[in-house]
Amino acid sequence: MTRMWKWKPLAAALLCGLALHGAASAKADPQKVLRVAFDAADDGFDLVKTNNSLYSTWVGQGIYEPLLQYDYLARPVKLVPNTAESMPDVSADGKVYIFHVKKGIYFTPDPAFKGAKRELTAADYAYTIKRIMDPVNRSPAASSFEGRIAGLDELVATARKGGRFDYDAPLQGLQTPDKYTLRIELTRPDPTLLYTLAIGQTGAVAREVIEHYGQETRSHPVGTGPYMLKEYIPHSKIVLEANPDYRGFVWDFQSTGDKWDEQLIKEMKGKQMPQVGRVEAYIIEEHQSRWLAFGGGQIDADWVVDTVTNKVLDKGRLKPEFADKGIRLYRFVNTDLVYAIMNFRDPVLGGYTPEKIALRRAIVMAYNLDEEIVQARQGQAIHAQSAIPPGIPGYDPAYRSSIGYDPELAAKLLDYFGYKKGKDGWRTMPDGSPLVIKMSTSPSARDQLLSEVWKRSLDKINVRMEFPVASWSDNLKAASECKLMMWALGTTFGIPDPFDFYDTLAGSNIGQGNIGCYDSPAFNKLYAQTRVMPDGPERQALLTQMSRQVEADTAVVMQLHRYRNWLIQPWVKGFKQHPFQYNNWKYLDIEQH
Repeated sequence: MTRMWKWKPLAAALLCGLALHGAASAKADPQKVLRVAFDAADDGFDLVKTNNSLYSTWVGQGIYEPLLQYDYLARPVKLVPNTAESMPDVSADGKVYIFHVKKGIYFTPDPAFKGAKRELTAADYAYTIKRIMDPVNRSPAASSFEGRIAGLDELVATARKGGRFDYDAPLQGLQTPDKYTLRIELTRPDPTLLYTLAIGQTGAVAREVIEHYGQETRSHPVGTGPYMLKEYIPHSKIVLEANPDYRGFVWDFQSTGDKWDEQLIKEMKGKQMPQVGRVEAYIIEEHQSRWLAFGGGQIDADWVVDTVTNKVLDKGRLKPEFADKGIRLYRFVNTDLVYAIMNFRDPVLGGYTPEKIALRRAIVMAYNLDEEIVQARQGQAIHAQSAIPPGIPGYDPAYRSSIGYDPELAAKLLDYFGYKKGKDGWRTMPDGSPLVIKMSTSPSARDQLLSEVWKRSLDKINVRMEFPVASWSDNLKAASECKLMMWALGTTFGIPDPFDFYDTLAGSNIGQGNIGCYDSPAFNKLYAQTRVMPDGPERQALLTQMSRQVEADTAVVMQLHRYRNWLIQPWVKGFKQHPFQYNNWKYLDIEQH
C-alpha cells in the first residue's frame, strides 16, 4: 500500500526578518584585522572529534557551514537557511525532512582535492552525519542522532561488532536522490533536529579531506565558510583569513526593538559581507594579561573576565572612564552552566551506595557558592538551581534545588555514614583509610581563587582537598577517560534545548561528552522518555523529575550561570553576541584607527 502523506513548509515565519543575499560578492579587506582572545586552548578543529571545546567550536563555525544558521539579531532566537536554499519541507507526520543545497558553493582549495574545484553537495552532509556516528570518532555530538535516523543505529551496531563503519552502505534515513537534495527520515519526530543541523559539528566536511589527513584532521580544517585556517600554533595562536571564494551576503537584518540593534543597523545596513579579511585569536589564559591587551588596543573585542570586573563595571554598567573612550558594553545572562563533575568511577568519590551519595552530598552542601560569586566572580553570576539556564526552554524560575548550603548538616551527614575525624582532625574513609578529595584545576589566577574557595569550604567539614594542576585541554582529555576525581568547568549551550546539557549525563555518552561517567538507570529512563518530546507541560514535568534524580544521586555540583559582559572597541562595528552561534566574525566591520 502506498504511504499517503503530504509536504508542508516548515514554519514560514522562521524566514521573516533576514536577507542573506547570496548574489553579493565576498571581497573582505585583508587590511581589516580582528583580534580576539581565548582563555583556554582549543581541542583542534575537527568538530566531530572535539570534546565540547567552546574555542574549537568558535573557530570551526567560521570555517564549516551547516545547512541552517540563526538570524543574527532575532531574540528569541530564530533559525534561517544557510547553505540550504530554504527551510526544509517536512512530512505531515514530522518524520521526513527534505533539504535542497544551494548550487555553486565550493570548499576552500586543498591538496586533498588534487587541483580540482570541489563543489558542496548533499552527500557531504550525509557523510558528516555518518562521521558523527562512526564509533571510532567518539563524537560528543553522536547523542544528537542516536535512535533518531532510520537505519543509522543498526549501521553503528555493525561497526562496533566488526570494527569498521561502512560509509557506503545504503541507509534509509540518509538519502541523496540527486546531487543537491538531502532526505532525512527519522524513527520518530524530533523537536531538536533543526537546531542540531545548525551546530558547528554538522557543518559539511569533504570525505576526500578526511581520508587524506587521517589522524591529522584536527589541524587541517577544510570547509565552505567565510574563513579558512592560515596559521595554527597550538596553545598560542590561531590565524584565519577570508575565503576568497565565499559567496558573501548583504548585511540586512531587522531590529528586535532595542537600541543596540538600531545602532548596529545604522552602522552596517547594506554593506557587502564579510568585511574582516583576517582574524587573529590568541590563547591568553592569564586574565590580567588579557585585560592589559584589551586596554592597550591589542584585542578588539573580549568578554570581561571575573578578576577585572570591578575595574570596568559599576553595578552592571560601564564606568565613565571607559565609556568616554568609545568602548561599548554588551551584557546578558549567558545560556551556560558552571558545574563540577564528580567521577562515578572514582574509588573514593564514585558509586551509587548510600555512603558514596552521602559523601558527594556533603561536598555540595559545604561548598560556599556565594563566596565564589562574590569573591572569585565579582558578582557576575547567578545561582544555578538546576542545569537549565534562563533563555532555554524548560527553565523554571520557581524551581529550587533540594540541596542547599548547610555545612553543619553536611558534617553530621559525614558522621552518620562513617567518615570520622582522625587524630589529625581530617576525616577518613569509613574503613579508616585517608579521605582526600582531588579537584583538578588549571594554572590561572581565577582558578587559584576558586581553589581557595573550595579549600575553605571543605575545611569547614574537615575534608582534605588537593588541587592537581594541568592545562584545560589535558584535564579535558583525562576527564573524558574517567580519570579525574573532580573538575569544575563551564558548558555553553549549543542549542536552545535542555538536552544539550542532559546529553552529558546520559550513561550511553560516557567518554563522549559524559565526563563524570554518571550512569543512573533511573535518570537514563527519564532521559530516553523526555529527549524526544516537544515542549509542553508533560515534558516540563519530566524535566523536573530529571533534575530531582540528578540531585538524589548528587551527580554534579550545580554552581552558577554567568553574566557575559562583552567589551567592544570603538572601531569594531556590527557586534552582537548570539547565545548559540558564537562566531560573529562574518557580521563585523573594522574601521581604521
